[in-house]
Amino acid sequence: MQKTVLVTGATSGFGKAIAQRFAREGYRLVLTGRRKDRLDTLVEELGGAERVTSLCFDIRDEKATAAALATLAEPFSKIDVLVNNAGLALGTGPAQDSDLDHWRTMIDTNVTGLVTITRLLLDQLIERRGLIVNLASIASNWPYPGGNVYAGTKAFVRQFSLGLRSDLSAKGVRVTSIEPGLSESEFTLVRTGGDREAYDRLYAGANPLQPEDIAETVAWVASLPAHVNINSLEVMPVSQSWAPFQIHRG
Repeated sequence: MQKTVLVTGATSGFGKAIAQRFAREGYRLVLTGRRKDRLDTLVEELGGAERVTSLCFDIRDEKATAAALATLAEPFSKIDVLVNNAGLALGTGPAQDSDLDHWRTMIDTNVTGLVTITRLLLDQLIERRGLIVNLASIASNWPYPGGNVYAGTKAFVRQFSLGLRSDLSAKGVRVTSIEPGLSESEFTLVRTGGDREAYDRLYAGANPLQPEDIAETVAWVASLPAHVNINSLEVMPVSQSWAPFQIHRG
């Protein structure tokens, strides 16, 4: 039976690579994002309207999210796999220098948007004994200077995933938190306000994870037998490890 996967934030980075990977596995695709031109290009690239459909909305908007999902028709209306990838980081400075609007945007996207679309799809995921994959971060486990609210949102994603596991274990629904480390994607340009020099400095010589690496990880989780659940999976490039504890010497 052909299954359907819904991928949020599918227009770039992890989301785009995940969509491409599931297309190669023969899934039907429901792709969401805010950039209609990119969604239209992906629909054509990945098989056209018979295999792929797109929903253009801002995941921070509950009414828009619900309205978009309500437009899904057969064969795309029954979701077997939900990949909650949409998310962002804004700013790299300490909390005391941060922009409150940036904080709210991260919370509204990474937390509120994620739980909204999950709840809207949860009943049918239970009915279909489906899979939920949430994209968290190593920031959910390992704090770092400048992480503040971004790390807090990803800690929520990890804990929410584990809570869903607890609630859904009797329903046959699998839930996984994927927690990538240093990864090269458009995500970093958004975080730095388009600062290409900062982007290049971050990745220089590090051989970071690529979106395709995370897509492969998500596809592996989805390929496992229905009785096997990966609770959480932390993924780093070989070059990255744990830093010494920070010490301020005054």
